[in-house]
Amino acid sequence: MPSVKIKKNDIVCVLAGKDKDSSGKGKTGKVLKVIPGKNKAIVEGLHFVQKHTKPNPQKNVKGGILPKEAPIHISNLMVVCKNCNKPTRVGMNVTPDGKKYRVCKKCKESLDA
Repeated sequence: MPSVKIKKNDIVCVLAGKDKDSSGKGKTGKVLKVIPGKNKAIVEGLHFVQKHTKPNPQKNVKGGILPKEAPIHISNLMVVCKNCNKPTRVGMNVTPDGKKYRVCKKCKESLDA
């Protein structure tokens, strides 16, 4: 299984799919959860679907149609670099200790804190 280069709390830009604007610029959002087994990620405020819920008075849940974020395929997302503030591809570098860290391909700065 290939490694996923998007992590939780990353800011990502949508390249394709429902939430891509007609102007050519994609929407951005924060990654809430990554599902590496399915190569998908849930992004805050993007790709809403309608979830139909049944009312449950015991749990104090109202019924109705609720908007909910759905997973987006990772191939449709691109990490936004904190330094150059642009969507970028992600490279990997290794420290002398042998630890790997993610790098912006445009400005060569580290994406990991």
